[in-house]
Amino acid sequence: MTAPAKYDVIAIGNAIVDVMAPCADARIAELGMARGGMTLVDTGRAESLYAAMGPAREMSGGSAANTLAGLAALGARCGFIGQVADDQLGAVFAHDIRAGGIAFDVPALTGGEPTARCLIFVSPDGQRTMNTFLGASQFLPEAALDTAMIADASVLYLEGYLWDPEQPRSAMRRAIAAARGAGRKVAFSLSDGFVIARHGDDFRALIAAGAIDILFANADELAALTGITTFEGGLAALAPQLPVLVVTRGAEGAVAIAAGTRAEVAAAPVAKVVDTTGAGDLFAAGFLSGHVRAAPLAECLKLGAICAAEIISHYGARPEADLKALVSAAV
Repeated sequence: MTAPAKYDVIAIGNAIVDVMAPCADARIAELGMARGGMTLVDTGRAESLYAAMGPAREMSGGSAANTLAGLAALGARCGFIGQVADDQLGAVFAHDIRAGGIAFDVPALTGGEPTARCLIFVSPDGQRTMNTFLGASQFLPEAALDTAMIADASVLYLEGYLWDPEQPRSAMRRAIAAARGAGRKVAFSLSDGFVIARHGDDFRALIAAGAIDILFANADELAALTGITTFEGGLAALAPQLPVLVVTRGAEGAVAIAAGTRAEVAAAPVAKVVDTTGAGDLFAAGFLSGHVRAAPLAECLKLGAICAAEIISHYGARPEADLKALVSAAV
């Protein structure tokens, strides 16, 4: 029998500071960006895009870290594993995540790349176009893993974005082994179509090996992973391979299938969509907050929808409203 866990969720992900600014769609096209996408950029491109941005706001981000911020705000016990540099943005990231009550003990990188940052151009309708400079985050070594901490968490949560660099990919494989060896669950977010294009074979192999217990995807990622263009066809092909499959559909809500049981939720109402950055991250936070408490599948989805609606109502991918209060009022 698996022992009770000290943590609800331990996540491994990019330690990123988001730099966000509003931008007209025409300007996004002029700068050669794909509206609504996420592109990895090198130092030169990051500098040129930063120079092209209007007045911007800086705030801690990173997909898995955003999910933990939502989970912690809902009362979950969380820890984060990611790499920052010994610089100003690294100190900002470390402060923010610890201030949220999330354990974070990975030493800062010295003498190497600076802390990662994501340059986010926000369209008038709230759509975000992201350009990510991975910096120090792509050098997370296996040695940074606290396998005892991983083994003491109910769920290990991994973001697909961090699968791209070699060092963190190796670290995440080791983390999966540690979690599964301790009888814990592994949750995985596919993150983006470009990640699937580069590492889809890895993800499909992990699923086939039974290494993933909960898979988070959006409708486009579902199609990219399965090669099936119809939503229902993709669900039918992938769901039997996983204990839990969660697929978000933006304004159309979300679907989850677990052991043949299907549940759906409509998108929670929002007065105005300001910025969609972090919508999937916070949906995962809400869903996992219910899952670790063994809540019914439909309730987990509803929690995800509530958290996603809060995050798209303002700039930034960290909650501003009291998520506990929102959940209590709605569930």
